[in-house]
Amino acid sequence: MKNQPLTRRHFLQASGAAVAGAAIARPAEEGFTPLFDGQSLAGWEGDTLLWVVEDGMLIGRSPRISYNDFLATEKSFSNFVLRLQVQLVNNAGNSGVQFRSQRVRGSMEMIGYQADIGPTYWGNLYDESRRRANLAVADPKALDRALKPTDWNEYEIHAEGPRVVLKINGTTTVDYTETDSSIEPSGRIAVQLHSGPAFEVRFRDIRIQEL
Repeated sequence: MKNQPLTRRHFLQASGAAVAGAAIARPAEEGFTPLFDGQSLAGWEGDTLLWVVEDGMLIGRSPRISYNDFLATEKSFSNFVLRLQVQLVNNAGNSGVQFRSQRVRGSMEMIGYQADIGPTYWGNLYDESRRRANLAVADPKALDRALKPTDWNEYEIHAEGPRVVLKINGTTTVDYTETDSSIEPSGRIAVQLHSGPAFEVRFRDIRIQEL
């Protein structure tokens, strides 16, 4: 059966039928601290009409917004390993994980690095609102082997000094070294709802190890 375009009604149906049991409890990972408690948006700030907590998941639902929206941590981080699980419903839409980022004054935007999520974007390193370009692009063959387009994927961001390494399900998609010394080496972490057609993205098991 072909996937149908998501509407807000479909979002509600999916939430009731497809997410039951989706949040899987797992033992604490040594050296890592949860950034999301699975029950509330404690430690995060953003639009609570677009970002909700359901069944242990952090869910972003876009009803077709005309701007990029971000739910951001209140705390900033510099050197770290960030691990999380993400599912892009029907592999439709455009999302991402910001890091070493800040909110743009007077705007809904954020500026900084983004680990990209979405068809043709998965595994790329993008520079949001700054250079507005891909800094590094995932190898298509490696990504094809690693990515589960409509299922849950383990995303890892390792940022240490000028080096950024992205992994999806244990496969390295980007290994990038920053050469511009003026780039801010610390900032907030955030999850994105990109402008455009309606879609839903789900996150769970968000945890960090500061280095």
